[in-house]
Amino acid sequence: MDVKQEKIKKEYQIYVQRKMPTSNLLRDCIMAFLVGGFICTIGQFINNLGKGFFGFNTEEASAFTSITMIFLGALLTGLGVYDDIGKYGGAGSVVPITGFANSIVSPAMEFKREGYVFGVGAKLFSIAGPVLIYGISASVLVGLIYLFIK
Repeated sequence: MDVKQEKIKKEYQIYVQRKMPTSNLLRDCIMAFLVGGFICTIGQFINNLGKGFFGFNTEEASAFTSITMIFLGALLTGLGVYDDIGKYGGAGSVVPITGFANSIVSPAMEFKREGYVFGVGAKLFSIAGPVLIYGISASVLVGLIYLFIK
């Protein structure tokens, strides 16, 4: 690289540093903790509701909670509310199961105009697909290791 290109590159890096938004790491961590904790508190409330009001056992209440939280995550994504939660809560909105519902519904909504097959069907798992593949692969690998060790 010649001197002129290096100078342009340095000036560009300085420009990018000035324009890049700064983030308050402590505030972001606290908001992620509060939002994630609030979502988990709602999940615990639903679990307690299933056990107390509907008389579910622990396994049934857990399934009821998962289904309800996935539904709420998908509903809030469809209404455009979950994006706002994500803006304030950051990673706190992604960690719970509602984040998984959001990662499935968002691409489906975005590509709906391309049709149900090539839009919704093709893009439905574009974000969640790799997570599912690596999760399933890791569980199979751990299961095989456990099988051979035991």
